[in-house]
Amino acid sequence: MAIGLLGKKLGMSQIYDEAGAVIPVTLILAGPCPILQKRLREKDGYCALQIGFDPMSERNVTQPMLGHSLRVDLFSVGDHVDVSGVSKGRGFSGTIRRFHTHSGPKTHGSTYHRRPGSNSGSSDPSRVFKGKVMPGQHGNVRETVQNLTVVRMDVERNILIVKGSVPGATNGYVVISKRLRADGKTKSK
Repeated sequence: MAIGLLGKKLGMSQIYDEAGAVIPVTLILAGPCPILQKRLREKDGYCALQIGFDPMSERNVTQPMLGHSLRVDLFSVGDHVDVSGVSKGRGFSGTIRRFHTHSGPKTHGSTYHRRPGSNSGSSDPSRVFKGKVMPGQHGNVRETVQNLTVVRMDVERNILIVKGSVPGATNGYVVISKRLRADGKTKSK
């Protein structure tokens, strides 16, 4: 079973190491995450824990929902983690902003500036290939940043400080889990 926590991205900052070098970091409020439900292999066919985040009002909590909590001390300084979240949505964007294509000439009577250009061949293949660079929805997709290092922790306030950036806007929800791949390579989609 993968070990992880739910959290909320508090924002980015920077810290200094012992040598005086600047390290860009992200602060994540991670936990406490109460265990809401436990699935057993004998009963349900698989093994899993359902955890929660963000407090609820007491009148909405039932007796079966009360349980143990997973806290930020699940990780330690120097651990490598994977952080998943929903990236910032940028709406409907053109090819220049979405895929960083080049623009056309700006002078000498050119009417081709920020358009995507030709889409397909003539009579053969008579269609647009899948994956063609075209305008469309930019961002607002689930992304995972792998192999981030835990630089510091504040166990009392449940704050995890990781080196680098994580996907999503400030106050966006993220999932922090132990590193899935031991070799440090990225997974293919």
